[in-house]
Amino acid sequence: MQGLNGKTVIVTGGGGGIGRAVSRRFAEEGALVAVLDRDEQAAQASVDAIVELGGKARAYAADITDYAAIEATVARIETELGTPSVLVNNAGFDRFMPFLKTEPSMWEALIAVNLTGALNMHHVVLPKMVEAGGGKVINIASDAARVGSSGEAVYAACKAGLLGLSKTLARELATKNITLNVVCPGPTDTALLQSVADTSRDPEKLLEAFRNAVPMRRIGQPEDYPGIIVMLASDEASFITGQVISVSGGLTMAG
Repeated sequence: MQGLNGKTVIVTGGGGGIGRAVSRRFAEEGALVAVLDRDEQAAQASVDAIVELGGKARAYAADITDYAAIEATVARIETELGTPSVLVNNAGFDRFMPFLKTEPSMWEALIAVNLTGALNMHHVVLPKMVEAGGGKVINIASDAARVGSSGEAVYAACKAGLLGLSKTLARELATKNITLNVVCPGPTDTALLQSVADTSRDPEKLLEAFRNAVPMRRIGQPEDYPGIIVMLASDEASFITGQVISVSGGLTMAG
């Protein structure tokens, strides 16, 4: 992809699953990757894999729900790798439970990571992109935000909020040479999906239901996502902003 070599890229939740696959692909494109994750060992494992393949990356342990910690971490990234040109907001978590059985404490935890954490990242990183003359943000949401998903009401609400945030900021920052786009995964074979399944009464039945709901009859793999994410971060997508793209094997086909 054009325009990524030597650029500084931040990937939140880069310690595993989609985040690890995305971090590796950016490194293959010659980017300097800041792998940000609250699990320091997981972040370092992603970096080690990248370095082993000849790429350039550094691990940063931080909790995206802590604004002050994100300010300090992004300042370190800027000093050590350069001003971020690309931000991939990938960190997230979920709990699978009918809404009427949930409790406010659960809502707060989901909102803190899936929405407030993304707000923190935008608020800290975007001014640096404005000052630098441009940048690209790719937010990882969910098809649950587009069509709903039983048992994921609060998660879907957070991800729908991320869609609204992305579109609004895309309008506000279009003249600043900053684009924001959203990728919506369907069910994906990650630790997050397994943890969601484990909160249900019959995890294997739930996973089978996910597979059967996808026209391609399979659950997504982390490697299904880096291609579109890297493309949206490249110069080849400079006239694309405010868009939402599902990568879900046809689970949703929104026009």
